Amino acid sequence: MKVAKLTPFLSVSPQINEADMGILAAQGFRAIVNNRPDGESDDQPGSEALRAAAERQGLAYRHIPVVSGRVGDEDVGAFADALGELNGPVLAFCRTGTRSTTLWALSEAYHLDPNAILRTTAEAGYDLEALRSRLETRARTDALIRETVITPAASYDVVIVGGGSGGIAAASSLLGRRPDASIAVVEPRESHYYQPGWTLVGGGVFKRGDTERPMASAMPKQVKWVKAAVASFEPERNRVVLEDGEHLAYRTLIVSPGIELNWQGIEGLQETLGRNGVTSNYMFEMAPYTWDLVQSMRSGRAIFTQPPMPIKCAGAPQKAAYLSCCDWEKRKVLGDIDVEFHTAGGVLFGVKEFVPALMTYVERYGIDLNFQSDLAAVDGPARKAWFKVTKPDGSSETVEKDFDMLHVCPPQRAPAFIRNSPLADANGWVEVSPETLQHSRYSNVFGIGDASSAPNAKTAAAVRKQAPVAAMNAISVLDGEAPRAIYDGYGSCPLTVERGKIVLAEFGYGGKLLPTFPWDPTKPRRINWFLKEKMLPWIYWDLMLKGREWLAKPELLPHAPAAHEAPEACDFSAPKARAKAS
Repeated sequence: MKVAKLTPFLSVSPQINEADMGILAAQGFRAIVNNRPDGESDDQPGSEALRAAAERQGLAYRHIPVVSGRVGDEDVGAFADALGELNGPVLAFCRTGTRSTTLWALSEAYHLDPNAILRTTAEAGYDLEALRSRLETRARTDALIRETVITPAASYDVVIVGGGSGGIAAASSLLGRRPDASIAVVEPRESHYYQPGWTLVGGGVFKRGDTERPMASAMPKQVKWVKAAVASFEPERNRVVLEDGEHLAYRTLIVSPGIELNWQGIEGLQETLGRNGVTSNYMFEMAPYTWDLVQSMRSGRAIFTQPPMPIKCAGAPQKAAYLSCCDWEKRKVLGDIDVEFHTAGGVLFGVKEFVPALMTYVERYGIDLNFQSDLAAVDGPARKAWFKVTKPDGSSETVEKDFDMLHVCPPQRAPAFIRNSPLADANGWVEVSPETLQHSRYSNVFGIGDASSAPNAKTAAAVRKQAPVAAMNAISVLDGEAPRAIYDGYGSCPLTVERGKIVLAEFGYGGKLLPTFPWDPTKPRRINWFLKEKMLPWIYWDLMLKGREWLAKPELLPHAPAAHEAPEACDFSAPKARAKAS
């Protein structure tokens, strides 16, 4: 089952079967759309059987059959209506996924640029170039409609894209400084997750439910929650385009959509994730399976992987290894388990001061370190994994490994609607000043969190420091002033080296150590475990998301630049003014 994400709301795939419904539900899908007529092939499951299987897993189900090669406007309308009624994420499928992708492309053509649509479908593995003329016709029709029927966009002082840790914290910080500001937060999900806790779920410390709360409980009451996904940006017109074609106008924009986990980037991974011993703490639904595997394992080979940077919480892959080994050591089975850690990088951790303490545990647990070794493919039923290993001379070879347990950290990238937007830099990230977090080309736009181009560690602790900076600087722009708040690159990675002890790695730009507490930060300590297990969830839910900036107040530039040196952000008819050099 190969699933390709078109938007945060919609993914497509070839034919699925009844047994796949449980996996799809575990991966977070909430609805299924079947675009294949019954009886196209002998091996095709019937629609009603699929409906029953979906409903057993709590998934909504729609059957919108479309004959191959004959996608009509009525089909497109029915597909669009279904997406408007269903709660996402939604998976649509047909024989190959092409019809479902075509339906999406045509339904979006009235309000998205055809080039953007075709880029998105091509990245998902579907070449719809032959559909270009039809897409362009629908786009021209939309332009004519807009000339005669003008619907004003809803307008806000600040629009925030993303209701994760960055978006909610920024909204709360804004309201703390300017309670009367009109703010919209665009977020389609109904749940909010404390993602730093998933490592402890995989280590048997937290329950999965401890890390999830209703989005409504996290969202500040004073903001407008727009329950939709973003399709594109129009920074020249100070507008955000939603998937349903609606527009939101802003005076300032804060972009915090998080990062995309590219499960498709490893051949065979999606088909076996959550079974055959293949797991990942990077997925809410999978973290309990990690703990199940750890508890049941008594011998064999356990492999833990880390892809090329950047990834969120770069220490998480090895934290999973340490917690697993600690349990095996406690149960006296570690000696019968071959533990391997494969990282695509050349070092164990990016800040050298913390490596000696980590190496002590690598040696204690007998972990076989494999550098420049990147997971390329997985065959779950055969329990085999293939790694691309880069040699010192730059050449590479493929190495095959058998496994009994495989913990995977997937490759990661900015979401597609960011990569394909005018806000992106050459690598697809939101292009910002590392200090002020102001966009390099659009001076009333700010970027925070994992999708930002700032070269900091992608952690919740980093977001905790970034959100007040973005909030303060956004208010400066609203007031026609230059940004003064500065972010120093702070990030924190509590490295759980054993159950009960943590190396609390805190650092900023360039690997500069930025410890919060007056003791040696490079040593594992029990008090750090108390902080991780008891204090940090409270700090996250009750301080950070509420805009209480304990130990997170922004540093300010000592003197504001002269007015003529400030970005021309107050002229919102020309947002592409030069940004202030930080």
